[in-house]
Amino acid sequence: MTTEKIIRVIAGSFVLTGTALAYFTGQPGWLAIPAFVGLNLVQSSFTGFCPAENIVRALGARDAAAPRTEG
Repeated sequence: MTTEKIIRVIAGSFVLTGTALAYFTGQPGWLAIPAFVGLNLVQSSFTGFCPAENIVRALGARDAAAPRTEG
């Protein structure tokens, strides 16, 4: 799986989790999680810096443009 796909899965999971927690617990404070994810997505579109992307790369995920190596 590429870095971009992993980031999308992580972001989507956080948004769904935060929204579900707010809905099922009745505590709107959980909506801070999807709000933070949304803010991070917007800022990364302008700056090109995404902390989650750096972490995923450090864990060994490959970029979409990187050639696949057969092992």
